[in-house]
Amino acid sequence: MKEAIVVGVSDSPSSEAATRWAVQRAAALKLPVLLVHAVDDRWAYDAIGYNEWIRESGEKFLVTAKDRAEKVEPTVKISTDLVSGGAGYALRKRSKTASMVVIGSGHSWAGGSLADRALQVAAVAKCPVAVIGEHDMTSRHGVLVGVDGSEESTQAVAFAAAEADREGQELTVLHAFRTPDPWVDRGVPHGNFFELVTEEERVVLAETVAGLADKYPDLVVHQNLETHMRPGEALVNAAATARLLVVGSRGRGGFKRLLMGSTAHAVLTKLSCPTIITRIQPVKHSK
Repeated sequence: MKEAIVVGVSDSPSSEAATRWAVQRAAALKLPVLLVHAVDDRWAYDAIGYNEWIRESGEKFLVTAKDRAEKVEPTVKISTDLVSGGAGYALRKRSKTASMVVIGSGHSWAGGSLADRALQVAAVAKCPVAVIGEHDMTSRHGVLVGVDGSEESTQAVAFAAAEADREGQELTVLHAFRTPDPWVDRGVPHGNFFELVTEEERVVLAETVAGLADKYPDLVVHQNLETHMRPGEALVNAAATARLLVVGSRGRGGFKRLLMGSTAHAVLTKLSCPTIITRIQPVKHSK
């Protein structure tokens, strides 16, 4: 059986948007979908049968959610799973055998802060995680991917390029680093130091996209080097008109003890468009 797209569902508008996005993707890739609804009864007092009542409510909700999903894409095989406990734990467990986990942003306004639960799932899942908000996709176009020269970001580019080629969209590869303020120039050796640094980063950007033209000859690729904003801020701004944003779970500046890098965290806390956090192959960094 093909690895399913797992969707964490709840009774919220962003969850409905996430389900629609997931089943449309599943139809294109010919994958099954698993709708997971968590009933967190760990702290419930069951003297009056409260636990039984919330489980029955959860089962009814899943029937409704499955019915909605089947109407969006009748060809997709959809199954449901009602679990006890926290949603984060349940989705992390199922991510081990999933092709992707899809969750709603948890808020009803575009660009709103990401709910803690969605952020937790994106940090701990063992497969790529798509976080979907209630964005109007009518006039949006293009796939955007953030890079920093790390091997993780190179993997993110490979993922984003495949998505853009499949969807017939153009790909924009953005590398953002903030040059020091002008006053830092004092004491720096002469010879256009900052221009040299910028040129080195331009080379990093070019090397990141090397080989894409051979693999995807019809894919239009744009390279964007941003020197005035931090990576998270630059990606949030650039993604305002994109159909999809892709970032690696960690980059070259990440501490090993952190589950998710600062750039991934930044773009998820201000969700500009549907965003995928890739987690393809673990990379060991030299000390």
